[in-house]
Amino acid sequence: MLLQIFIFAVYDENGLPRVYRRFGDALVLSITLVPGKAYTAAVTQCKTKDVAAAAAEGQPLMAIQTNDPRITLVPGGYPLFVDGKIAGGIGVGGGTEEQDCAVAEYVVSVFEEAMK
Repeated sequence: MLLQIFIFAVYDENGLPRVYRRFGDALVLSITLVPGKAYTAAVTQCKTKDVAAAAAEGQPLMAIQTNDPRITLVPGGYPLFVDGKIAGGIGVGGGTEEQDCAVAEYVVSVFEEAMK
């Protein structure tokens, strides 16, 4: 099963770690990237993919990651909102970009449903 190789991290609204879980033999690189994805999503209140686009040369957040080395521009980080306010961020890794994003989007949808 695909989820047996994933890593998850959840950070709170202040960018502090709350949950971390590595399943199976997920890539060692993901151990570093996934917490950064959760942190970035929480503190920017944006998907990491969107932060990456805004951090490109000539864009409003150009080189943001040089000011905060915890910022990760790799897709797979998603913010979590409750009643329109940031509650934290989730980072997912271990698969392809598409797999990471699909799993993260599913987790966000379950979270949003649970918060209703």
